[in-house]
Amino acid sequence: MQARKYEVIAFIDDDKKLTNTTVRGVAVHSSDSVANLIKLYNVKTILLALGQTTKSNRSSIVEKLEKFEVKIQTVPTLEDLLYGQAHGQEIRDIEIEDLLGRDPIPPRKDLLDQCVRDKVVMVTGAGGSIGSELCRQILSESPSKLILFEQNEFNLYRVESELKQHFPNENLFSVLGTTLDRTLVSSVICNFNIQTIYHAAAYKHVPMVEKNIVEGVKNNALGTWECAKAAIEHSVENFVLISTDKAVRPTNIMGASKRLAELILQGLSKKESKTKLSMVRFGNVLGSSGSVVPLFKQQIAGGGPITVTHKNITRYFMTIPEAAQLVIQASAMSTGGDVFVLDMGEPIRIWDLAERMVRMSGLSVKSNTNPDGDIEIRQIGLRPGEKLYEELLVSNDVRGTEHPLIMRATEASLSWLETQKLIEELIQHCKDFNAVKLRELIANAPTHYSYDGINYDLLENQKEKIVSIDSAKLTRLRSGKQNTD
Repeated sequence: MQARKYEVIAFIDDDKKLTNTTVRGVAVHSSDSVANLIKLYNVKTILLALGQTTKSNRSSIVEKLEKFEVKIQTVPTLEDLLYGQAHGQEIRDIEIEDLLGRDPIPPRKDLLDQCVRDKVVMVTGAGGSIGSELCRQILSESPSKLILFEQNEFNLYRVESELKQHFPNENLFSVLGTTLDRTLVSSVICNFNIQTIYHAAAYKHVPMVEKNIVEGVKNNALGTWECAKAAIEHSVENFVLISTDKAVRPTNIMGASKRLAELILQGLSKKESKTKLSMVRFGNVLGSSGSVVPLFKQQIAGGGPITVTHKNITRYFMTIPEAAQLVIQASAMSTGGDVFVLDMGEPIRIWDLAERMVRMSGLSVKSNTNPDGDIEIRQIGLRPGEKLYEELLVSNDVRGTEHPLIMRATEASLSWLETQKLIEELIQHCKDFNAVKLRELIANAPTHYSYDGINYDLLENQKEKIVSIDSAKLTRLRSGKQNTD
């Protein structure tokens, strides 16, 4: 067993009834004794058995332990052991995902069920981080069928294998292809009589899309157009785009292409009444492919350095399960053309995140004041199109909904004729492989996209203004002072 690797020298518990007692010969101490015990016994690892402790309490406990340069790990809860979700020997490193974010609000069953239960549902981009979690959440709500649509063969194989293992009795079907192929999408919709589509297929890596502008716009914007058009032609009930906070005043093609996708759905909704088109906008999800958390883990395991683009860069974070649950609930409130925005909580400074991950590994940060530290954190400069501070809202016209973490924003949009012209020009510039014309077209559309001469120093100086605008809106909504739908 893994437990044989450890010599238990003390138990820590703040229950006064347990202090100065023993468990199988090992003394129980209060948390005030931690520093002395670490020094006396040269402790290298602390195991946390916190059960159902809230994230806020768990984070507070870990924060107190981080200063001791010990490795912090966690053991399964009794509930996990009883129900077979973990094994007694399963001791693992505590993850930053265990600490960040907030304690989740229980989902509303009526909202989860509305677009999913007993429905035929398709998820595009089903093999991605968000797409695969949407599939897990959807299968938990007993759909009639679930169709996995994915252009990456290995990702499709991987998610299908996992879902069949955990949901062996569900009607699960896999389709390999791209959403740019409207004939294929239409065929799938017709053959399965699909009622709800969650469109998560997208290129999302900012620097990669910046280097491949035409393909980024084709996949993210025109892929949405082809998929939505097929959905409308075959009377799909609900079509939901997974969007991003990078679509707000974008400074990169990835964000701009997602804002184009939003504009296309907004335009389509002005001529379409049968299919409810909506989009759900949120920030980074913890642990997704390409995110900083797995990258930092890899860099720490390799001895460093950890690379951060800018010391003051911040991002919003949410756990993948919470984001997926909120997307499904938001789709149930759609009236057509809705821009839903998820309340992401407070933004997190990435440099602080890196420091915390180093300390949680039982290591110290190497710096000018601590030259003998273990892991250096190095600033490498902002990447092309990268913003210091992401925003969730553009318009001041934002309202609450019946769910406390879901808002409905009113954003600039185009008429259907203007949308049609935009799509035609996007298609032509992509056929011509003309990235310059694409940039100009995107900048002239109501995307708020800017890419030339971005002054990041100025942007940094405006941090307080930007953050205060978002914070003020969110505070009003959280306090219930805004009108709700």
